[in-house]
Amino acid sequence: MAPVQAMPVDNGNDALQDFIATHRRLFVLTGAGCSTDSGIPDYRDAHGGWKRTQPVTYQAFMGEALTRQRYWARSLVGWRRFGHAQPNDTHRALARLEDSGKLQLLLTQNVDGLHQLAGSRSVLDMHGRLDTVRCMDCERRSPRHAVQQALLALNPGWSHLDAADAPDGDAELDGLDFSTFSVPPCPHCGGILKPDVVFFGENVPRDRVTTAMQALEAADAMLVVGSSLMVFSGYRFAHAAAKAGKPIAAVNLGRTRADPLLGLKVEQSCAKALAFLLSGESAARAEEIA
Repeated sequence: MAPVQAMPVDNGNDALQDFIATHRRLFVLTGAGCSTDSGIPDYRDAHGGWKRTQPVTYQAFMGEALTRQRYWARSLVGWRRFGHAQPNDTHRALARLEDSGKLQLLLTQNVDGLHQLAGSRSVLDMHGRLDTVRCMDCERRSPRHAVQQALLALNPGWSHLDAADAPDGDAELDGLDFSTFSVPPCPHCGGILKPDVVFFGENVPRDRVTTAMQALEAADAMLVVGSSLMVFSGYRFAHAAAKAGKPIAAVNLGRTRADPLLGLKVEQSCAKALAFLLSGESAARAEEIA
C-alpha cells in the first residue's frame, strides 16, 4: 500500500478543483450524502455511527414472515415520497463531470436511481435499485409502482398513514401491529417478493464488484462523494485504490472509514463542494493547470 500522506482539509474547494482538473479518468463512488438534498435521509452521523435503527437484514427478511410484513408496511408509506424524489445539484454536478469526459465510472451505493435521472450514463448501481422488485423464487422482476398498487389494494386501511422517512424508501412506523398486514406474493409463481437491492447481510453480486474493480484499475484517481465508507462493500474500493497508489479525495460531512487513506478531504455538503462543476469554474481551472 502507498505511504499515507498528511491529509489536507479543503473547505475553499481550490484543492478539490485542482484534484478534478489534474486527473483525466476519475473513479467516483457516491453514497447517501448525495441524496439528502432530495429529501432522502442518510444513515450515519458525523462520527460514522447509526442515526437510527439499522436496516433489516437479508436473513431476517427471508426467514421471518413478520419481518416482511413490517418491511412492506413501512415501504408502502415511505414509497409515496421516495418514489417521487428528484435529483439535486450534487447529481447534476456529477452528470456534468461525466459530460466533461473525466469520469471512468460512477459507482453508487444509493438505490434511488437519481444519478441516472440527472443525466449520468456511466453508472453502476452497486446495491441495486429500489424501483424494481425481484421474486426470490422465479427471479422475475416487477416495477415497484405495480407492487405499490398491490399493497394498497390488499391493505386499504394503511393508505392514510404517514410517518418520517427512512433512508431505504420506507418510513418510521413504530408501535403498530404488523401481523394483519397482507404482503402480496409473486404474481407469476407465488414466491417471496423482495426489493431488488442488496440488504445488510447479503453479498453484492460478484459481477458488479468485478466491473467496478476493472474501472478502478483503469482510473487515475478516486473521488468519494457523500459516503462514510463504513460498509465494506464501499470501503474495499478505497483500500484497493490506496494499495495501487492512486490518489483519493473525499467529500463528506464527518468521519469516513478511509480517512487514513485520503490525500484530500472536503468537509462540506456535497452540493456546496461540487458547485463549481455547475458554474463553469472547473473548465477554467483545467485550462489554468494545463
